[in-house]
Amino acid sequence: MTRPTSRVLLLLELLQSSGTRTARELAERLGVDERTVRRYMDHLLELDVPVEAVRGRYGGYRVTPGFRMPPLMLSDEEAVAVLLALAALRAAPTAGVPDTASATAAAKISRALPERLARRARTLLDTTVFTDLPARAPVSDAGVLLTVADAVRHHRPVEIRYRSANAAPSERRVHPYELAAYQGRWYLTALDVRRQAERTFRLDRITGARAVPGSFPPSPDPRPPLADRFARAHHTHHVTLRVRATEEHIRARLPPSVAVLEPVPPPPDDATGTWYRAEIRAVRLDWLPGVIAALGCTVVVERPAELRELVGRLATRLAATSVTVP
Repeated sequence: MTRPTSRVLLLLELLQSSGTRTARELAERLGVDERTVRRYMDHLLELDVPVEAVRGRYGGYRVTPGFRMPPLMLSDEEAVAVLLALAALRAAPTAGVPDTASATAAAKISRALPERLARRARTLLDTTVFTDLPARAPVSDAGVLLTVADAVRHHRPVEIRYRSANAAPSERRVHPYELAAYQGRWYLTALDVRRQAERTFRLDRITGARAVPGSFPPSPDPRPPLADRFARAHHTHHVTLRVRATEEHIRARLPPSVAVLEPVPPPPDDATGTWYRAEIRAVRLDWLPGVIAALGCTVVVERPAELRELVGRLATRLAATSVTVP
């Protein structure tokens, strides 16, 4: 059952403001029944807040005497949001914000969190790879994110409920290898135990995750960055281009998830030029002529011949287009 965070925090404030309060008094102040108050108490105990029941005529609930509450109380979702934002800031620095500022802020927040949550948050930050973060990375459930991160760190199998791109549900047992935030999405790379094949899962499609007993050995093979794996994925067409431009210019149209770039020597008639070879794996070729035209520089299509034909057709259509400028 979902416990409204605002009511749980209000309960904590009520307990801190006086010695002992009865369940009936707390229920009236919170607008809930006494059974719900007891559930909220359990939630505080899960957050390592030492609340105790006092028996007797003047009994009720109180915070253990002498305990000093930390100045910051966040839910799992709030803590994950704040710490991941700070980690992303360190991965993609912003002008005017020193690297040390995000690091020290994260350390202060971690120290102020209850130990259980702080430990899980540190595991998440230590196991996550942040690359190419221009957009928000949606996650359906912070609990899934924390569970998966813990499994990556400690090499524990996980059972997940997964929804594919066509919304087909499935249940899988996986060995998680890597957790990565890339281009606005979270991804989990793991061994699908039943299929005995490595797969990459989108985290926002994982509707539930549960660690199971046991462990598995780390992957014996070093893994290339996630962007390289996406760019080298097996598709229908293997495209090779030679482009006369800087890497920054090319990346504006061909990001790392689309193309693998490699600097190559310039041709004899262009000794001062900067050239790159771009390798692209594509399911279709129809989108590439427009991208090549948008690059606005010299591009040599090395392969396939079909793409050269498509580029030629686009050039013919553009040359035949009549544009009237008022």
